Amino acid sequence: MKFRGILFFLICTLSVAAQDYQAINGSPFAGAMGAANNPASILSTPYPWDLTLFSVQVKNTTNAITFSDLSYLHHGDTIGYNWKGGLLKRYAAFNFNIHLFNARISLGRNQAISFGANIRGYGAAKTGPANYNDSLQNMNQFFNINENTTYEAQFVTSSWLELYGTYSRTIWDDAYGRLNAGITLHAQRGLSGAYAQLANGTVKRNTLDTLTIYTVAAGSATYGYSSNYDAIHSNRSAGSNIHDFVAQSRAGAAFDLGVEYLVKSQSVPVYGDADDYYDYEWKIGASLMDVGANMYQYGTESRAASNPKSNVSDLDLNEKFNFVGSMHDFNDSLATIVNSIRPLRGHFLIWNPARLILNVDRPLPEHFALNTELTLNLGGNNKGRRLFTKEITLFAVTPRWETKNLGGYLPVTVTTNGKVWVGGAAKLGPLLFGVHNWATVFSKTKAQNGGFYLALVIRPGSKGFRSREPKEYTCPKY
Repeated sequence: MKFRGILFFLICTLSVAAQDYQAINGSPFAGAMGAANNPASILSTPYPWDLTLFSVQVKNTTNAITFSDLSYLHHGDTIGYNWKGGLLKRYAAFNFNIHLFNARISLGRNQAISFGANIRGYGAAKTGPANYNDSLQNMNQFFNINENTTYEAQFVTSSWLELYGTYSRTIWDDAYGRLNAGITLHAQRGLSGAYAQLANGTVKRNTLDTLTIYTVAAGSATYGYSSNYDAIHSNRSAGSNIHDFVAQSRAGAAFDLGVEYLVKSQSVPVYGDADDYYDYEWKIGASLMDVGANMYQYGTESRAASNPKSNVSDLDLNEKFNFVGSMHDFNDSLATIVNSIRPLRGHFLIWNPARLILNVDRPLPEHFALNTELTLNLGGNNKGRRLFTKEITLFAVTPRWETKNLGGYLPVTVTTNGKVWVGGAAKLGPLLFGVHNWATVFSKTKAQNGGFYLALVIRPGSKGFRSREPKEYTCPKY
């Protein structure tokens, strides 16, 4: 039951779906949510406070599977899926976040703070090049179409609860521009961590009369999961399982750093015009996000295996693994085909999706603007002992029309795997909703690439829209 529960969690997470609400990245109306893109941005918002009561964002991408009869607007009685055939490197990735009561408070024009709680998760899996078709019946057929293949695969996932606090202040301000800087500190609890690695897997072809047999020649595998999954028992209530699952999590930490430079307009203000303190000609931002990690204790069935036995055939693999129903059963079967297998003990780290974000925002007439953003992941390849999660977005361009209460957005995103998504979002008062890829809305075969976001944000009324002008600049009233 534990093994099935773990698989169910992983499969559901991959199939339903970031840290980005792409449409509002760089927007002066992003408020508290902007801290997740650049901690300095909370000082560029022209109202004294805002409160994100709740928000959720999910994103997923894969080239390994295609769903049918499924879109955000429609699904049939039976949702079909097909594993993609042919010779290719396969991948799947997801991320999600839930914001719970995120607040931003201005401490005047030169300082601001933000704080709140989030639940976040990232995961990715990829393989080396391998051939596959849906007519395969056993391992012999699979090895037959993959002769001379070296089998490689990596999988990493990490989900955590975090409490964060952000502080931003103005570093300098002159007639030409303003530089704001910010820092965020995260206190984390690693809720769910797992990884798997297959390296240098090869098989040898043997012929016996007219029969072709494949035997395992080389390879090593390492896989681990967080020990709080061992606290789940089918004979206990859901509440007890959840309590023990969270109680056995481990602490982690991370930080963000960011700067924003606002290039001011050189136009001469006219008496009676609206306060233009928060206006700019260009806004250029750079941020280093999610530098940190979550710690997990190895679960009891975590293993490292290597040095396969020389007489293990494809028939043996079929017999030993066809009816595996738990991690314990899997380990028992694996132990019969390798010369070296050992349990993994102690702790392992999975690094947060550390990345450098460069953002340029350009206001245009009549409430229009154009935002461009480049995201550079800083993590490694997950082939060694250091484990990393990563962001899916590489580059995005977002035209927008936006006022305080209304907005329309058309983000165009290029993913790290080269896919181009055209998304959309709208803001209606306190409600923001959007999709990363319009194809997931209208096509019944694109749900595996895209995602959505939804946020409920409370802001002050029109009288509190812009921060109060300092008294020394206020004209006397007669």
